[in-house]
Amino acid sequence: MTNKKRICVQDVMKSNYGSIDGRSTIREALIEMRRLQTAVLVVSKGDEHDEYGFLLVSDIVRQVLAKNRAPERVNVHEVMTKPVVCVEPDMDICNCSRLMATLNLMRVLVVKDKVILGTISPRALALDGMTAMEGVY
Repeated sequence: MTNKKRICVQDVMKSNYGSIDGRSTIREALIEMRRLQTAVLVVSKGDEHDEYGFLLVSDIVRQVLAKNRAPERVNVHEVMTKPVVCVEPDMDICNCSRLMATLNLMRVLVVKDKVILGTISPRALALDGMTAMEGVY
Protein backbone atom coordinates (compact mmCIF):
# COMPACT_ATOMS: atom_id res chain seq x y z
CA MET A 1 0.00 0.00 0.00
CA THR A 2 1.37 3.40 -0.98
CA ASN A 3 1.26 6.45 1.22
CA LYS A 4 -0.16 9.07 -1.12
CA LYS A 5 -0.37 12.67 0.00
CA ARG A 6 -3.94 14.07 0.13
CA ILE A 7 -4.35 16.96 -2.28
CA CYS A 8 -7.41 19.23 -2.15
CA VAL A 9 -8.96 21.23 -4.96
CA GLN A 10 -7.76 24.47 -3.37
CA ASP A 11 -4.17 23.23 -3.68
CA VAL A 12 -4.35 23.05 -7.49
CA MET A 13 -7.15 25.41 -8.51
CA LYS A 14 -6.57 28.45 -10.68
CA SER A 15 -7.37 31.36 -8.40
CA ASN A 16 -6.91 34.09 -10.99
CA TYR A 17 -9.83 33.89 -13.36
CA GLY A 18 -11.61 36.28 -15.67
CA SER A 19 -15.27 37.13 -15.56
CA ILE A 20 -17.77 38.73 -17.91
CA ASP A 21 -21.38 39.84 -17.92
CA GLY A 22 -23.83 37.65 -19.84
CA ARG A 23 -25.04 40.67 -21.83
CA SER A 24 -21.55 41.27 -23.26
CA THR A 25 -20.86 40.27 -26.84
CA ILE A 26 -18.72 37.34 -27.90
CA ARG A 27 -16.37 39.90 -29.48
CA GLU A 28 -15.89 41.52 -26.05
CA ALA A 29 -15.40 38.08 -24.49
CA LEU A 30 -12.73 37.16 -27.04
CA ILE A 31 -10.88 40.40 -26.33
CA GLU A 32 -10.99 39.68 -22.60
CA MET A 33 -9.88 36.06 -23.08
CA ARG A 34 -6.95 37.18 -25.19
CA ARG A 35 -5.98 39.88 -22.69
CA LEU A 36 -6.05 37.39 -19.81
CA GLN A 37 -4.59 34.54 -21.91
CA THR A 38 -7.35 32.18 -20.81
CA ALA A 39 -9.77 29.81 -22.51
CA VAL A 40 -12.58 30.28 -19.96
CA LEU A 41 -14.46 33.16 -18.39
CA VAL A 42 -16.84 32.99 -15.45
CA VAL A 43 -20.17 34.56 -16.41
CA SER A 44 -21.43 36.73 -13.56
CA LYS A 45 -24.80 36.18 -11.92
CA GLY A 46 -27.56 38.38 -13.29
CA ASP A 47 -28.95 38.85 -9.77
CA GLU A 48 -28.72 37.25 -6.32
CA HIS A 49 -31.07 34.40 -7.32
CA ASP A 50 -29.21 33.59 -10.53
CA GLU A 51 -26.39 31.08 -11.05
CA TYR A 52 -22.88 31.45 -12.42
CA GLY A 53 -22.03 30.37 -15.94
CA PHE A 54 -18.92 29.49 -17.94
CA LEU A 55 -17.94 30.69 -21.37
CA LEU A 56 -15.36 28.38 -22.95
CA VAL A 57 -13.42 28.97 -26.15
CA SER A 58 -14.78 25.62 -27.35
CA ASP A 59 -18.34 26.97 -26.91
CA ILE A 60 -17.44 29.96 -29.08
CA VAL A 61 -15.90 27.76 -31.76
CA ARG A 62 -18.93 25.42 -31.90
CA GLN A 63 -21.71 27.97 -31.57
CA VAL A 64 -20.29 31.08 -33.24
CA LEU A 65 -17.35 30.34 -35.53
CA ALA A 66 -18.63 27.03 -36.92
CA LYS A 67 -22.05 28.55 -37.61
CA ASN A 68 -20.53 31.65 -39.21
CA ARG A 69 -22.25 33.97 -36.72
CA ALA A 70 -20.93 37.51 -36.20
CA PRO A 71 -19.23 37.72 -32.76
CA GLU A 72 -20.32 41.33 -32.32
CA ARG A 73 -23.97 40.27 -32.75
CA VAL A 74 -23.99 37.28 -30.38
CA ASN A 75 -24.27 37.75 -26.64
CA VAL A 76 -22.40 35.67 -24.08
CA HIS A 77 -25.67 34.39 -22.55
CA GLU A 78 -26.56 32.76 -25.89
CA VAL A 79 -23.41 30.63 -25.89
CA MET A 80 -22.43 30.07 -22.25
CA THR A 81 -22.93 26.98 -20.14
CA LYS A 82 -25.18 27.61 -17.16
CA PRO A 83 -25.52 26.65 -14.36
CA VAL A 84 -22.01 25.47 -13.60
CA VAL A 85 -21.06 22.74 -11.16
CA CYS A 86 -19.47 24.09 -7.99
CA VAL A 87 -17.21 22.23 -5.57
CA GLU A 88 -15.83 23.01 -2.12
CA PRO A 89 -12.14 23.95 -1.86
CA ASP A 90 -11.40 21.10 0.56
CA MET A 91 -12.73 18.39 -1.81
CA ASP A 92 -10.14 15.74 -2.57
CA ILE A 93 -8.87 15.90 -6.17
CA CYS A 94 -9.74 12.23 -6.72
CA ASN A 95 -13.40 12.91 -5.92
CA CYS A 96 -13.37 16.06 -8.02
CA SER A 97 -11.88 14.09 -10.89
CA ARG A 98 -14.60 11.42 -10.59
CA LEU A 99 -17.30 14.09 -10.56
CA MET A 100 -15.89 15.79 -13.64
CA ALA A 101 -15.51 12.48 -15.48
CA THR A 102 -19.03 11.34 -14.59
CA LEU A 103 -20.58 14.60 -15.76
CA ASN A 104 -18.15 15.04 -18.67
CA LEU A 105 -17.03 18.48 -17.45
CA MET A 106 -14.01 20.46 -18.56
CA ARG A 107 -14.25 23.05 -15.77
CA VAL A 108 -15.84 23.42 -12.35
CA LEU A 109 -16.08 26.43 -10.10
CA VAL A 110 -14.52 26.37 -6.63
CA VAL A 111 -16.84 28.18 -4.22
CA LYS A 112 -16.94 28.61 -0.45
CA ASP A 113 -19.71 30.49 1.34
CA LYS A 114 -21.05 31.78 -2.01
CA VAL A 115 -17.68 33.35 -2.88
CA ILE A 116 -15.77 32.20 -5.97
CA LEU A 117 -12.26 31.12 -5.07
CA GLY A 118 -11.22 29.82 -8.49
CA THR A 119 -11.69 27.25 -11.21
CA ILE A 120 -10.44 23.71 -11.66
CA SER A 121 -9.68 21.84 -14.87
CA PRO A 122 -8.52 18.33 -15.80
CA ARG A 123 -5.10 19.82 -16.57
CA ALA A 124 -4.74 21.14 -13.01
CA LEU A 125 -5.98 17.86 -11.53
CA ALA A 126 -3.50 15.77 -13.52
CA LEU A 127 -0.42 17.92 -13.94
CA ASP A 128 -0.50 19.72 -10.61
CA GLY A 129 -2.58 17.42 -8.41
CA MET A 130 -1.36 13.97 -9.39
CA THR A 131 2.28 14.99 -9.49
CA ALA A 132 2.02 16.54 -6.02
CA MET A 133 0.13 13.51 -4.70
CA GLU A 134 2.78 11.13 -6.00
CA GLY A 135 5.68 13.36 -4.99
CA VAL A 136 6.75 13.88 -8.63
CA TYR A 137 8.30 17.29 -9.31
